Amino acid sequence: MSQIDTEIVAGVGLVTLNRPEALNALSLQMILDLTAVFENWLTDPQVEVVAIRGNSKKGPFGAFCAGGDIRFFHDAAIAGDTDLEAFFTAEYSLNHLLYSYPKPFAAFMDGVIMGGGMGLAQGADLRIVSERTKMAMPETNIGLFPDVGGGFFLSRCPGHLGEYLALTGQMLIGGDALAADLADGIAASDAMPSLWESLTANTDISAQQRFDQLCDLVSEPSPVATPTWLDQQIDTIFALPTVVDIINALQRANNDWATQTLHCLRQRSPLMLHVTLEQIRRGRLLSMADDLRMERNIVHHCFHTEHLGRSGKTSETVEGIRALVVDKDHAPQWNPARIEDVTSEMVEPFFHSPWPADQHPLADID
Repeated sequence: MSQIDTEIVAGVGLVTLNRPEALNALSLQMILDLTAVFENWLTDPQVEVVAIRGNSKKGPFGAFCAGGDIRFFHDAAIAGDTDLEAFFTAEYSLNHLLYSYPKPFAAFMDGVIMGGGMGLAQGADLRIVSERTKMAMPETNIGLFPDVGGGFFLSRCPGHLGEYLALTGQMLIGGDALAADLADGIAASDAMPSLWESLTANTDISAQQRFDQLCDLVSEPSPVATPTWLDQQIDTIFALPTVVDIINALQRANNDWATQTLHCLRQRSPLMLHVTLEQIRRGRLLSMADDLRMERNIVHHCFHTEHLGRSGKTSETVEGIRALVVDKDHAPQWNPARIEDVTSEMVEPFFHSPWPADQHPLADID
């Protein structure tokens, strides 16, 4: 059974992620299939507009995509499976294809959308959330970093909100995503099916016109309510130069928000907090293509951390996934164990490419 369903109706290419038992977590085959579909539709005159959604166990909508298949990452890294490297090259290539897609593109981000799901949706021209959207980039919790272009799209959130979201993995519920500039419109979850159908229903007008009408239907007419966690201190504290500076400022702030944020950061991988902050800061100055090339370098070093004498089972990422989804003891043995013990010599090599420029896996994207 295919893990994606596609059809072309009335000038609209429709994609449904169909791995509901795994919250549509992306397998390598799903990524390859999605790439083939979107590449074919680039030149297909029957396709004027594209749209993507996810199936849940109850049917269409209710779940978008929970990210990449992290259990596969764990097992492949331990086994030395070359499909792990192939996965990230294919995924980031797809992210770039979607971000630069020339045809109008709508993403129906109903339900869970994390990690790799954000990579599918953030390049869309119209990003629609509902009240049950649960959006996050929680990778530092598994010893990884917010990839799939996160260095690009998180760094472009208002102020220094991107650093906060990247380091903490804070979940955005519904309209929170609008406040973070990570969504363009909002609709009630029970309206999602009719909005989806509206893209193909009225054939008296063009697909482009139907897309434009959809944009109007979901646009937010009034100011978005400020999320309760969007503390005014974020722009001050998360603008500080280093993770240690951020930790110290949170300790000095001594209020409920600061205490909760500090506790959250203390649970994350100290090493990957430092790498992630550097990723966001660099990503703010990069094109999407250059950001993805940088992230491809970083993710290679996550599993082959040779400058620290770690790889496979001993890598930070495999340990993080073990603790969260394999053994589920929620007690990762981070190395170093403290944020204050991470040095620049540990962080900087993550940003060095293991490949010559002309042999980089993403050399051809621009």
